[in-house]
Amino acid sequence: MDQQHLPAEIDLERPNAARTYDWALGGTANWAIDREYGEQALKAYPQLRVAVRANRDFLGRAVRYCLANGVNQFLDLGSGVPTMGNVHEVADDIDDESRCVYVDIEPVAVAHSRILLEETGDPERHAVLHADLCDAEQVWEAAMETGILDPGRPIALLTVAVLHFLPDPTGVREAIRDYRALLPPESLYVLSHLSHSDVADGEQSQLRRLENVSKQSSTPGVLRTHEEIQAFFGDFELVEPGLVPVGQWHPDAAQDPGAEVRTAVGGVARKPRVG
Repeated sequence: MDQQHLPAEIDLERPNAARTYDWALGGTANWAIDREYGEQALKAYPQLRVAVRANRDFLGRAVRYCLANGVNQFLDLGSGVPTMGNVHEVADDIDDESRCVYVDIEPVAVAHSRILLEETGDPERHAVLHADLCDAEQVWEAAMETGILDPGRPIALLTVAVLHFLPDPTGVREAIRDYRALLPPESLYVLSHLSHSDVADGEQSQLRRLENVSKQSSTPGVLRTHEEIQAFFGDFELVEPGLVPVGQWHPDAAQDPGAEVRTAVGGVARKPRVG
């Protein structure tokens, strides 16, 4: 994005997770401060690029799983800067009647998403909201007001690689609880998150260093255990194989390099029918 067309509220004084994630994927919606931060993060956690790619691949597989199981409308919270394999692009390749509402608090992510949707989207099926995902009721109301999502049919809620930037004092647990309550029965919840559980001591040390590096950014990270992450699903029923390293969730190929990443876990859960 041209510097002169930057959103007025953008903060270029500190690096930002969404823009650094874009850098790690090889995107261009980032600035020198984000790239410098990314290099520091990569030094702390050498698996960073592989983990980011593995997470992005998990997103694509999860979207395809939702479609294969009859859910073709998506509410993507903390959607980030759009890059290859966005939710609506993956979904539209399979179902040209799929629907998606993106939500992000980062102005650059929202601005780029709007540009992308102008180029590849359908205003009757795709939208982006500039909002804080922790404001669950307001986000839900705004998403429904777009007319894109039908609250009478199952919806896929996504929080992919975003909750580890939201410590519990932000109210994120209460917000996710509220989203779960608002979702129609048979909806699916897709989640991925960095975790220091069940990893080697060396990887735990790397993640701790990454956590410390993140404190200089506008979006400091927080590590959670497997049990703390699984709690976000509440009483939703985890589909097989449960909450596992993202590269091991319905892998496309046995030799996927992301299969070796154990520090990022993901899963999909279904909201039970009432009664």
